[in-house]
Order: sequence, then C-alpha cells, then structure tokens
Amino acid sequence: MELIGNVKNYDWGKLDADSYVAKLASANDDKFTPEKGKPYAELWMGDHCSGPSLVKGSGEELGAFIGQDLAGNVGVGQEKLTYLFKVLSIRKALSIQVHPNKEEAEKLHAQFPDVYKDPNHKPELAIALTDFQAMCGFRPYEEIHRLLSAWPEIETLLGRDKIESLKSGGESALKNLYASLMHSKPEQLEQCISGMVAKITSKTDRSELDNLFLQLHKDFPNDVGLLSIYFLNVLNLKPGQAIYLAANVPHAYISGDCIECMACSDNVVRAGLTPKFKDVDTLLRLVSYAGAPAQDNLYQPVQLDPEAQPHTRTFIPTVPDFAVAEIKVPTGVARYSVTNRPHGCILLVCSGKAVLKSEGLGDVPLEFGKIVFVPAKAGDKLELQIECGEGDFVAYQAMTNDF
Repeated sequence: MELIGNVKNYDWGKLDADSYVAKLASANDDKFTPEKGKPYAELWMGDHCSGPSLVKGSGEELGAFIGQDLAGNVGVGQEKLTYLFKVLSIRKALSIQVHPNKEEAEKLHAQFPDVYKDPNHKPELAIALTDFQAMCGFRPYEEIHRLLSAWPEIETLLGRDKIESLKSGGESALKNLYASLMHSKPEQLEQCISGMVAKITSKTDRSELDNLFLQLHKDFPNDVGLLSIYFLNVLNLKPGQAIYLAANVPHAYISGDCIECMACSDNVVRAGLTPKFKDVDTLLRLVSYAGAPAQDNLYQPVQLDPEAQPHTRTFIPTVPDFAVAEIKVPTGVARYSVTNRPHGCILLVCSGKAVLKSEGLGDVPLEFGKIVFVPAKAGDKLELQIECGEGDFVAYQAMTNDF
C-alpha cells in the first residue's frame, strides 16, 4: 500500500523548495505545499509514535494497520516495525551526539523519561544522496595531538600537558582531555574561540577546517562543539557512500541530503552544536574513545545476488533491526526483481518510473516520491516493470536485517 510520510520542520533543515525532503513530500502527498522560508528537515517513513506514516486513502496510521492485520486478517509477521526509515535535508549542522546501546537506553528512559523519551537503542545508517559532510568517530590520537597543538588558544584552554599525553596515553588520555573540553567554563571557552576566530578571519589561505570552524561559529557562536572538529573525523561523502553509527560513536551531520535508517527509536545524548540540553556526564561515560582514520568509518555494501540482482547493493549493519538496499536500475532494463523480506519492507522511489508487481496483491505504479509498504503476505519475490525513460530507476528499500 502507498504511504504518506511524516515531515519534520527542524530548524537545521533546508528551506522550502530547496529541501529534497520538501520535493519528496510534494510528490508524495498532493495536499502538501512547502511554505516559503520554512525548514523541511526530515521525512519519516514507519510507525514510530513521534511521526507515524499514514496509509494513503484511508489516513490510518501504519502501526494501527499492522496491528489490525495481525488481529484478524492476513498477518504481516510482527506487531511493530523494528526500524525507522528517513530522508534528511541538512542546511546547518545537527548536534554532536551519541546513541546509547539497548541496555543504557532502557536505564536512561527509566531514570529520566522527560529527557530520554525512548527506551530503545538507535544505531543508524546514513547513505549520501548528494555531497554530504559529517563528523564521525574520533580521529587517530596523533592526528588530534597535531591539530590541537597548532592552536595556543586550545593549549591554554585544555592544558599543554593533557594534549601532550595523547602521544602515549591512548584512550585514557583522550578521555581525560575530552572531559576537560566538555567541562570548560563558558568564559574560558569564549576567550579561546574568539581568539581562534580572529586568527582564522585574518588568513588568506584558509584550510577546509578553518572554513568549517567559521561556518559552525556563525550558526552556534561559542558552542563547545566548535572544537570537536579537531577531535572528530570530518568526512566528505559522495552520493552512494555511507557511514554506520553504532552505539556510543560520536557523530554529527553537517550538510547535504541522505537516506537514513535506524532502529525504531528517537534516543539522543547531545554533546554540542545545539541550544538543547547537553547531558555531558552521560555522554562522557558512554562515548567510545577509540581513534581511527576517517576512511575507516565508511560502511561498505554487499551484492547478495549479483547474477539475479546486479543493480542492487545492500547495506547490512551489525544489528538485527534494519538493513537498506539501494536499487539503481539503468535505462534499458525492462524488468528487475526485488526481494521482499519475511517481515515486509518499505520502498522509497527517488528517480524513474516503474510498476511494482507481486503475487495476489495487484500492481502499484512507482515514480518519484512514492512510498510503498510491502507486507510479508506479498511474498518474497517482487518484480519491477520499468518504463523506459531518461536516467536510472532509483529506489531505496528499508527492511529488517534477517539475512
């Protein structure tokens, strides 16, 4: 069945018609019209209580439909989806954050339900749709040492001895140093940042990090997260590249558009680049202090059936909650097979036209912006009959990770 996604208007989203989310939503829902100057940040596809998708035509929430189907009709195999599928359009950086594992998420929800409103873990996968910039994981320790040592202002703020300890101290040294940063006094932090801004603005040959620092300072002046760019890897992803964010990996999306899929959760521990509550002590307790090169954070897809499905790449994370397939069928291919999973799937069309055919459930026309929930009863063999046109047929398929 076709779904209407749930649009989120977070402040960091791209504005009105510039937002890929708004473009998808306009094609997905004929009642949707973007408002000038309004941010359109995320399109949610799933049954999470904070933004459930609606069944097109009836207006029923997807979760309610799944529950009714289980109660009496033809079962779809589960009571709730284990994943939440999204598209993000990012104009300015999201908060630096980590997501707790399942055990910690349950504890935090029980102790602080007003802050941590979700008891589930939130590992997530991001696949770039456009040029996409993000921070992900700590840099190698020697790289952090080199970057911090270049700034007397940072040495004054954090202490030269603590920075020098990175040469031999490993994770414990980084933990001590990062704690000093996160517990910096506001007036000392402001003095450090203002000195750095003055130096950078006077440069004639600014580095990529210099430009990023000024960009983030414009949106989040004197925020402690500004200095995290010298601690965390900054990745520039090309379309089709991906990062996987396991529990406790520090990260932040900076700019661009992406497909995102995660365990069905909205659980976040924030560390910076945000006016929202920063739970510094929880963050320092949970965050992974492992250091690794930027390229190590790229997550590689696999081809599960190269002969039958040569145009499908599947991103399979280390958790059972979700996986994502990228289906990119070139012009000239008239028929193509898609595998449905035992618990069904959600299909989002980003380009091209086709007809989705399945045993006993009829045909569903597909085009840009269409979101289709395919229940388990549709069978495991689906077929795309693709209309010849300009460019590729491109779709993303979210599903449980029961490979």
